[in-house]
Amino acid sequence: MEWHLSFFLVFCFSFVFSFACDTITPTQSISDGQTIVSSFQSFELGFFSPGKSQNRYLGIWFKSSPESVVWVANRNNPIIDSTGVLSISKDGNLVLLNQIQSIIWSSNISGVAEDPVAQLLDSGNLVLRKNISVNSGSYLWQSFDYPSDTMLAGMKLGWNLTTGQQLYLTSWKSTDDPSPGNFTYNLDILGLPQLVIYKGSMKWSRTGPLNGIYVGATPNVANMVFNPIMVFNPDEMYYMYRPVSDNIVTLLKLNQSGSLERLIWNKNTAEWKVLYSMPYDTCDIYGRCGGNAICSVSKSPICNCLTGFVPK
Repeated sequence: MEWHLSFFLVFCFSFVFSFACDTITPTQSISDGQTIVSSFQSFELGFFSPGKSQNRYLGIWFKSSPESVVWVANRNNPIIDSTGVLSISKDGNLVLLNQIQSIIWSSNISGVAEDPVAQLLDSGNLVLRKNISVNSGSYLWQSFDYPSDTMLAGMKLGWNLTTGQQLYLTSWKSTDDPSPGNFTYNLDILGLPQLVIYKGSMKWSRTGPLNGIYVGATPNVANMVFNPIMVFNPDEMYYMYRPVSDNIVTLLKLNQSGSLERLIWNKNTAEWKVLYSMPYDTCDIYGRCGGNAICSVSKSPICNCLTGFVPK
């Protein structure tokens, strides 16, 4: 057993610039140009510049699809050069530093963590735990609690009813700017819980409630690609999903125009395929025709009044 452990440590050290380990300790750091990779090579964490931007951000992306960034740490605080460093501070926080050692971003946990270790999991979740031997479900902090514009399998979308924390997606401002844009994707728990896209504070589109098989107002691809899960208990209310097979890689992405896309990875062509998007059609825009009206994409005009009402 000791021989295998020694071999693993040498392997990680020797390949730190290419096949880096999946962990960061207080004696290690990640500089711009270096990365860590999850144990089965699913996800990678490092610095990137989106689109045509020269700014640098700390993010997580699919190892097989580097342009598919799923999480960004410093969305509102870009680094203007390649001097960024990710490390663990003396109080046990993950911190992102710039050239003058100013903190650009922090995990911001309270208290002081002993022997902390950060690890990139094969789920795409970056976690901070007390030490590498602690139970895998016991985290001081995790990136899944701070979503960007992408929902991965195992992530929660909803509410912690004890703390009041809400987990939701926020679109990028543009393809060159990952700062929060105009659209959010939330679990609305007023009345029957349903998933809603907001444009600012206004409802943009909604799915309808989960009917026990799939989420309403979306094509019935659940149970063929993924299993939707709704959890309701005194402590939390959330939506999540799991792929039906370990061979399926799928995600939800909220883009800058307010469209939510369900994507699936095609291993043969090494590209993402859009299974469906929301709003599904023009009539899925919330309040498209106003009050006391019916929207029908098969008619022209698409908006018609209910019986007994006339156009305003």
